[in-house]
Amino acid sequence: MKKRISRWFAAMVCIAVLAGCQGSRGKQEKEPSQEGNPEKVELVVWGAQEDEELLRQIIGNFEKQHQGEADFQITFEVQGETKCKDVLLENLEEGADVFTFADDQLNALAAAGALEPLAEDAKIRSENLEAAVEAASVNNILYAYPLTADNGYFMYYNKKYFTEQDIKTLDRMLEIAQENDKRITMDWSSAWYVYSFFGNTGMEVGLNTDGITNFCTWNQKEGKIRGVDVAEAMGRIAKNPGFASRTDTEFMAGVQDGTVIAGISGVWNAVAIEEAWGRDFGAAKLPIYTCRGEQVQMASFSGCKLVGVNAYSRHYAWASKLAEWIANEENQKLRFQLRGQGPSNIRASQSPAVQEAPAIAALLEQSEYAQLQRVGGKFWDPVTEFAGIIAAGNPDHKNLQELLDKLVEEVTAR
Repeated sequence: MKKRISRWFAAMVCIAVLAGCQGSRGKQEKEPSQEGNPEKVELVVWGAQEDEELLRQIIGNFEKQHQGEADFQITFEVQGETKCKDVLLENLEEGADVFTFADDQLNALAAAGALEPLAEDAKIRSENLEAAVEAASVNNILYAYPLTADNGYFMYYNKKYFTEQDIKTLDRMLEIAQENDKRITMDWSSAWYVYSFFGNTGMEVGLNTDGITNFCTWNQKEGKIRGVDVAEAMGRIAKNPGFASRTDTEFMAGVQDGTVIAGISGVWNAVAIEEAWGRDFGAAKLPIYTCRGEQVQMASFSGCKLVGVNAYSRHYAWASKLAEWIANEENQKLRFQLRGQGPSNIRASQSPAVQEAPAIAALLEQSEYAQLQRVGGKFWDPVTEFAGIIAAGNPDHKNLQELLDKLVEEVTAR
């Protein structure tokens, strides 16, 4: 699941435009009307295509819960969560009233005035996991409803080939894959996953205090582990016959045709993988890998899905009620049952079914080595380009330090 924060310039332009509009937003009510004939309430909900059936069910139940209080006309539209910010900021007043999105887009949406601080701050904080509340906040102010706490990745593996001891090290897993003419996959076309190799090395990447530009030390020349050491380790992995850099779609195709016996992905594939592998289905934290003679625990980015309410909604109070409904305890439990996604709600996350789910357990185990994803838009393309060269075996024999210097220069560009 590739994460991108793009076109910050557009977001900043929106700030200037919207600053003069703060007092004239198109809200028709502060609270849902309870007097006279039910008012006509038209709302548009954006969500991921794979969540369409779930969200339609949740919306239907919301309409039943509030039957007679309003004449609802709630429309669901498919909108990919990773691109939600970009589409919404193109025309806020015509955008969805309620939308699900990845938490790395929160800063830009809040800065552009697309989101307002939530009224029931204390209630939301008390009901949700601390990490999810952090992901839904800017400067400790809540701007969205936490929905999931599972936007990370870990290792899926087929127990027919691997023991619990085998999956502790990537070296051993690659040996087994090679011996069986199978593959272990990871998507190096996504910078989101590439962070795994650098995250626990002492090198850093993240947002500067301006909330836009990045700092990055992945080209580090000193220390126990240097940037070139990571690049060399990735190169050795890329050349191993048991490894393949594949997209999420290609990973799933390999799982289903039997050519892939392990791979790094997230909970969104748990149901399909379990159907393919049956009783041999396994999931665990990421393994350690060899780098400059050291065994380094693979890291991960973490994150959450959130539910936002468009500050320009013409029925802001009803939109807020619907967003809260989508993210409530019961509907997070339903989301887990139908989609296998990990709840952010504390009570829902503590249910036996969630605690016993292998994918959720693996994600929780990996969370000890995870960093909340907070990087600016210029992080993605340079890292993807670098990883693509390494995945291809560095065919032009480019100097690794120079490749890393170029990566850092572009990631940190202002």
